[in-house]
Amino acid sequence: MTALPYHTPLDTPTLRGLGIPEPWGYGVADRTRFGELDALAHVSNVAYLRWFEAFRVHYLRDYGMTSYATADSPRMVLRRVEVDYLQEMKLSEDYITTGRTASVRRSSCVMNYAIWSQTLRATGSAVLVFLKNDGSKRPIPEDLRHAMITRDGAEEL
Repeated sequence: MTALPYHTPLDTPTLRGLGIPEPWGYGVADRTRFGELDALAHVSNVAYLRWFEAFRVHYLRDYGMTSYATADSPRMVLRRVEVDYLQEMKLSEDYITTGRTASVRRSSCVMNYAIWSQTLRATGSAVLVFLKNDGSKRPIPEDLRHAMITRDGAEEL
């Protein structure tokens, strides 16, 4: 991969042109950094979780799920996150994090992720719970549920 626009959302046609298959329709590119390496000189396991989080902020803001700007914006918290490490990554590798909502419930959703650098390097998933300011569960607004289902093919549970 060369000349990728880092930290800028990549749309479906761009991802297909880079060889990333369906169902991935949204991604964000970046490059591995020295500070992400472990003692074995490959990317540390925790870096992948940070990449998923950075992706999630882009995704949630770009798709209007939250602005993170006002007190009444929906709050989302991680209930669970998991990663499958498929192939190691090294310093200065360009990569693309892709993600999508796989399923949606009344006040939570499951997001799936993938890290690509020439090939699929890692996959992951997270359960997000939408909260009110008092910490109680907040129903996902119907327009957002509809967007998750139509845009990402999320299964309604």
